[in-house]
Parts: sequence; C-alpha cells; structure tokens
Amino acid sequence: MKRFSLGLLVLVGCAHAPPAPSSPSGPAVPPPRGVEPHAGETHWKALRQLTFEGENAEAYWAFSGQALTFQARHEGQGCDRIYWLDALTGATRPISSGEGATTCAYSFPPDDKEVLYASTHEGGKACPPKPDMSLGYVWPLYDTYDIYKANADGTNVRPLTREKGYDAEATVCPKDGAIVFTSVRDGDLELYRMDADGQNVKRLTHTPGYDGGAFFSPDCSKIVWRASRPAPGKELEDYQSLLAQGLVRPTKLELYVADADGSNATQVTYLNAASFAPAWHPTLPRLLFSTNHGDPKGREFDIWAVNVDGSGLERITTAPGFDGFPLFSPDGKQLAFSSNRATAAGRHDTNVFIAEWQETRTREPGVASSETGVAASEPRPPDRVLEDVRFLAAPEQGGRGIDTPGLEQAAAWLERRFTALGLEPAGDAGSFRQRFPVVTALQAAPGTALELGGVRAQEGAFLPLGFSADGEVKGDFVLAGHGIRAKDLGVDDYAGLAVKGKIVVVRRFVPDTPAFATPDAQRRHGDLRHKAWVAKEAGARALVVVDWPLAGDKNAPAEAGLPALKPEGAQDAGLPVVALKRAGFEPVLEKLAKKQKVSGRVAVKLERVLKDTWNVVARLPAAKDGTRASEAVVVGAHYDHLGEGGRGSLAPDRREPHLGADDNASGVAGMLEAARLLSGQRERLRRDVYFAAFSGEETGVLGSTAWTRTPTAGLAMKDVAAMLNLDMVGRLRDNHLTVLGADSAGEWRELLAPACAKARVRCDGSGDGYGPSDHTPFYAAGVPVLHFFTGTHNDYHKPSDSAERINAAGLAQVALVVSEMAAEVSARPGRVTYRSVPAPAPVGDARSFNASLGTVPDYAPPAGTRGVLLAGVRPGGGADLGGLKRGDVLVRLGTHEVGSVEDLMYALNAARPGETVTAVVLREGAEVKLSVTYQESKRR
Repeated sequence: MKRFSLGLLVLVGCAHAPPAPSSPSGPAVPPPRGVEPHAGETHWKALRQLTFEGENAEAYWAFSGQALTFQARHEGQGCDRIYWLDALTGATRPISSGEGATTCAYSFPPDDKEVLYASTHEGGKACPPKPDMSLGYVWPLYDTYDIYKANADGTNVRPLTREKGYDAEATVCPKDGAIVFTSVRDGDLELYRMDADGQNVKRLTHTPGYDGGAFFSPDCSKIVWRASRPAPGKELEDYQSLLAQGLVRPTKLELYVADADGSNATQVTYLNAASFAPAWHPTLPRLLFSTNHGDPKGREFDIWAVNVDGSGLERITTAPGFDGFPLFSPDGKQLAFSSNRATAAGRHDTNVFIAEWQETRTREPGVASSETGVAASEPRPPDRVLEDVRFLAAPEQGGRGIDTPGLEQAAAWLERRFTALGLEPAGDAGSFRQRFPVVTALQAAPGTALELGGVRAQEGAFLPLGFSADGEVKGDFVLAGHGIRAKDLGVDDYAGLAVKGKIVVVRRFVPDTPAFATPDAQRRHGDLRHKAWVAKEAGARALVVVDWPLAGDKNAPAEAGLPALKPEGAQDAGLPVVALKRAGFEPVLEKLAKKQKVSGRVAVKLERVLKDTWNVVARLPAAKDGTRASEAVVVGAHYDHLGEGGRGSLAPDRREPHLGADDNASGVAGMLEAARLLSGQRERLRRDVYFAAFSGEETGVLGSTAWTRTPTAGLAMKDVAAMLNLDMVGRLRDNHLTVLGADSAGEWRELLAPACAKARVRCDGSGDGYGPSDHTPFYAAGVPVLHFFTGTHNDYHKPSDSAERINAAGLAQVALVVSEMAAEVSARPGRVTYRSVPAPAPVGDARSFNASLGTVPDYAPPAGTRGVLLAGVRPGGGADLGGLKRGDVLVRLGTHEVGSVEDLMYALNAARPGETVTAVVLREGAEVKLSVTYQESKRR
C-alpha cells in the first residue's frame, strides 16, 4: 500500500515505498497531543496526534487495542520500516531489521505475540530502486517482496511465501489468523488466501486487473479490497505492459466486497477515482476508505464511508491534504488513520492520528460537493434505487400478490413516482393504469361433493383444488401411494395398479426416504398439480389427495390442513381434484390400503371471481424536433410477486410474505432510475419512451400479454420500436450483466458496447427474445427486445429475497445501461431490425425442462382454450422443424394429452432428447398431426 502526500501520491495502502537503511530504533517523539477536528468532521469526539515527523502510515490495531503496528520512513531513511506504536503514549519500537523495504504489518490473534509483514530483505539489504516516473505515476511491484512472520519483538523471522515475484499486502483474519494477500504468482495481480502458517494457498480473484489491499470483515465471512478493471483493448494492454515491467498505475481503483472464499464479488463504488485502503465498520455493513473522488484535480484525499451495497456515501474528513488508512480499534470506539493535517509549515509529513469515534449522521448521504464537502440534497443513484426497492419489498406490501392490498399500494405508489418524475399518464382514459381482468378467487359452487365408501364428506372436511376441472365422476377408488412416478428415483406408485377409469387417492407430500431428501425432489414430486398430471396420464378420471402418513410411521406430523382454494393458472388439470381431511375417513382409507372395494363419487363445480388488476404506464414524450411520429420504445418491469407464497414458491410450506426485492422490486427501481435519467436528456429522444410496470408476470406474463394485445395511449404494436425489460437486476456480481435477447435485433451488440462501457459494466449479450419474463409477448409480436438480468440466487422465490441483499450500486449502473440503450434506440433515424434466430430454450427457473421443442406458450390464452396456444416457435427448434406455427393450439405430444401449459411442462420433463413423437395441433379449427423430435434443453 502506498502513501499520498500533498500534491503527490506516495503510498496508497499496503505496497511499497522507496527504501534505505534505518536506525535501530524509532526517533524520540513528543507525547501525543490533542488536535481540533476540521469543520464538518462530525464523527470525531476527540482527536489525538501520535507521530510528528516523517512518513508514518498504515497504522493497524493490535488485538489488545493498546498498540498499533505501522510503517515509517524518517529523515535519512530510504524505505519504510515496521514499528510498534503505543496507542496511549505514542512511544515506538522497531519490529523489522531495517534491511530492505517493508510494508503492511499486522499482528496475529488473539494475543499479538506474532507479527506479519512483507519485506524485500532477502533480495538485498539495500532499498530496491525507485520506479521510472517517466512512465507517469506508477507503483513498483518488487519481485523480492515476500511475506514473513516474526515474533512481536522482531526475532525469529521466517518466510510464509517463496513464490517468484511479488507477494505482499497481507492482512489477517481476527478469528483464526488466516491471511489474505496479493501476488503475481499466476501472472496477474490477484488476491490469495492462506492459513496462518502459510499452507493451503487458494486463489480468490480471477479477473484481469489489480486486486490488492484486502481486509477481512470482523467475523471473517467477507473480504473487501481495491481493484482496477482495465477495459479490453488499450487499457488492458497498457496494464499488462506495465505489469511485465513490475509496475502498476493506481489512478483508477474501485472497492469490491466478496465472500471470504472470493465468491459473490460485488463492486461497491463506481467513483472513477483512486479509492483504496477500505476497512470495515465494527458493527454496521459499512466501509471506510480513502479516495480523491471529491477533488476534480485528484490531489485531495479524504476518508469517506459507504454501505457495502454502494448506498450511503458520506464524506468523513474535510481537512486539506491527505487522510487515509482508516481502521477501527477492536472495540470499535477509536479510529486510527494517517493524515497530513497539523504539520509544520513547509513540510508534508504524514502522521498517525487516533479519533474517538461517534456514530452520527448530520445529513442524508448524497453527492458531496467538491468545494464544501457538504452533501447535496439530491440523493445518489444507489440511494434512490435502494429506497424504491425497500418500499416495494417491505413486509407491509405483503409480497405484492395479485388482488392484495400490497399490490394496490404498489400501484398507487408507482403513480406518485411517475408523477414526481414528470411523466405523462399513458394508461386508460388519461390515467396511469391499464386495467385487465384476472381470476382472483375461486368458490366451490352448490353441487360440489365427495362421497367415499358410503361416507359423505361434510363442508370443511374436503375442498376442491384451484386447478381442478369441473365435472362429476362416479366409480371405484384406488389408493396409489404418494402418486409418484419417477424413473430417475426408482419410484412408481402406479406399478401393478389398474387405475384407468377409476378415482385415484394419493397421499400428500413425499415419503420420508433418501430418494426424496433433496428440496428439488420434494418440490417437484410433492407438487399437487404434478400428482394430478401423473394420475391423468395413468388413466384416472378424478383425484383425491389426503394428508395420510404411511402405516407404522410413529413420527408422522399432525395433519397439515387443507390447501387453500385459490386460482392456479389459466387452465385446469383436466380432471376433478379434491383434498380431503383424513379425520373421520380412517376406516375407509384402511380398506383402500388393504385393496378392498370402495366406491363413491367426486363432483366439482367452481365459480371463478374475476377482478381487475393493473399495469401502471407512463410516457416520456420525445423532443418535438425530428420526432418519429407515433413510434415508441417501451421500458418495462413487473411489480407483482408471489404474495405469501404458494405453488410458485421455492419455500412452498412457508406462508409469509415473499418480499421479492430482486424479483422484481429491483427491476421497477431500475426502470424508475432510467426514467429519471432520460427525463434529464429529452433533447436526445426522437421517439416517445413508455415506462410500463406490469402486473401478473408471476402468474403467466398476464400484464405484458394484455399490453401487447391492446397497447395503451392509442399505440399499435407495429409502432413499438423496441422493448427493454428489467427483471431481477439487483444482484450484480463480478460487475457482470447478462443481457438476453441480444440476437433479437442486428444492431443490439453495437449499441450495447458503448452503453455498458459508459456504466463501466461488463455485458454479456446473447440469445433470442424468448424467456420466462415480460419481454416474451413483445418478441412474439415482432418487437426486438432485451432482457437485463443479474442472475439467479438461492433467495429466488423465497421469503429471504429481501432488500438488504440488493447490490444498490450495481443496480444503479444497470439503470444507466438501460437509459443509454433507450436513448439510443429512440434517437436512431431508423429502427433496430427485428431478427428471428435459433436459440436454446429459456433456462433458470421452473419453466426449464428435460427436453425442448422450441415452443413458446402463450401463458394467458383466451378463456376456454383447451391445449397450449403457441405464441411462437424458435427457429431451428423441434417444433419449427416439425412444422408447428405461431397460433397453433397444441393438444397432444406422443402419448401425452396436453390440455394446459403445465401439461406441456410435465411432458417435456418426461421426454428424452432425440425422441421423435407425433404432435397434434388445432390449426384454424382443423386437427393437424406433425412429427417432431425433442432437442436437448440447456439449463443455467
């Protein structure tokens, strides 16, 4: 690391400084003195200066909290030496020998009996040569640097690294003494981790650029570090050329945070400045660091703070000169740092200070003025997007399920946000809302009944399920275990049973056996709709589900109760399905278990309650001059989620708000930030930009389908130049943004490159315009699309998808990419060119299958449609090669009847790539048989 002195960068954290011989002990120094904080330094309750001459920096607390290690270069010395510094008296004593250059000293837990530092002394007693500054401001990477451990008094020095090349910038985990350090051993400046004895070295970073100056979080679960990420081309070539000479240029460094093993790396700052020496706040998810961000000339370095999600940027120091290397004491009450303040006139010494810390926030964090350092009233982009995510993902919104107060609250909030941004209403009748009907509730109508072995189930003892078909079935009942057929697990509950034409009874959930130990197996085979499909495939005419444990299961839990009767998709399962309480029916069930004859009937009649839900749509008019009459660009994101869970949940047994922070409060927040950015540059726009917050995405892209069938504000689909969709954009990792649909227009890649470069985000563009989100109906209607996506994670469709897990800084950069793309598409003289290209099946969620045909279902078919209405087929897919077309209704695949999108999903999961079957479709009212071959379905 290196220091900064006034007007010149000299040292910016754990790295190297010019070298020379040193006296055997530190010089005599005056006792610590109190120093007045500079105006605006509100976090200091008291401030003391501990050193008074030379270059003193990187003072790192010992675990006792009574002393610090630091490196110093006094007059007459050519390079830094490592010392102890008494935190109370300021007394110093040397640790390193004074031979070679040394840097980055850190004591070991728990008792400070050993010290870690890097040194060049085995490469020579003299200081290494200074770098050639004709190359500009560069740091040397001395290949004689290795990392050493010594006793606290400097004796018993032994190496922990012996690799050829630079090994330095090491710090220690407070829990077990594990070490994180920087090395060029694999050809680039990367982070590594090793045990306290130097064993088990593991590489943590893998991206070209400088990674260094890392620190562990207090619990050692995370690391933070500084990094450069040179863009491919001249920047990367310059970096690699300097690296080959043992040099690095540190003028553009950003902060990154990752798990301690290097996974889930997120970029915290996008300041386009030299940011370094990050350290953790002792109790908050917050970092302190030094940067020249506030100075346009790049000479003034101050300590700033930022939350680990990139929000809450706050300037901590305001004194002229250099302030850096902040590090909290183990008890979190004091902050040590290095500064040029309080130096004698004409000198530029850097000294060590200790501040008594107070946690205070005198203003909301915002953009700091370079002149005053006072935060402006306008929040920064990460703060804006995080505030929006927090509102939508608050428990008070209840998961934003269809027909819930939380979804209505979100719609009303969106109207207020659009108004505040100066956007025009673009919904129905001059409002922001576009209404469309959805089935919001089901009721069992008179005539619904269940009779089992002469026992009639009373009201409350049974309930139809939301995907049940209407109808009455009389006949014999057959018990089919848990109703599971899973060849891959070696389970077939229907083996040896004659169930054709019968009423099948199955146990709820899955058996407690090793075959069903994984959450995926439990979810897939415990799904009641899947049990209904299996029963129908076996020839059953009706299905009864009962929470009835296996005989002899002494640890069986109490009955879970009946599932809720609520809508589950636009189409039914093709047979009546009811759930039954076992209480009162044990004698009949025992007869079934003994394969005795039991007859009865199942009758279901459901009344569907239709209610309106809303897309919320706004318009940003183009500048008047040169407007492309009536043409528009749509920027969309869905604002609904799963409510309290249910079938779509990956935690289906938990009835609590599924907060949906990433899915898709993040997309809505990104859309609003893009709208704010575009509102400030209307002069660029030649086509109107529509911002559409869609409802009903989680129940089958209902809102976006409604919009494409009846566009708002008098638009026609032929007038939509492009659609940009933000869905799950809140978890940017490794600064890598996935942009799906990049093959849906010939011009997308040439437009993406500068937009991503401006946001300093690495974009990976690929794929056609189909996928399980709101861009699909637009692409099926002939519109070029892009889907911005930061990847799946373990919180997907679970209650744990909460706002505190959002990468606010990354989300703000995604919004910048989207705003640039929207502006460029709007401004182009000609439209981007729609392309229909081959691509793999959509991947990454429950709509990914074992095999693929390249069919694109319409998830919101007209009421009464039996079968799967095709919104499109992928060019080159099995359906396309077999002759299926957009508008066909698929009703059979081989032996499988296809009555709904769910049936198609199950059929694809049961199919084998390469298998050829007959597909039956309805085309213009006539039945058409076509031969199709399944292809492999690629999964994320």
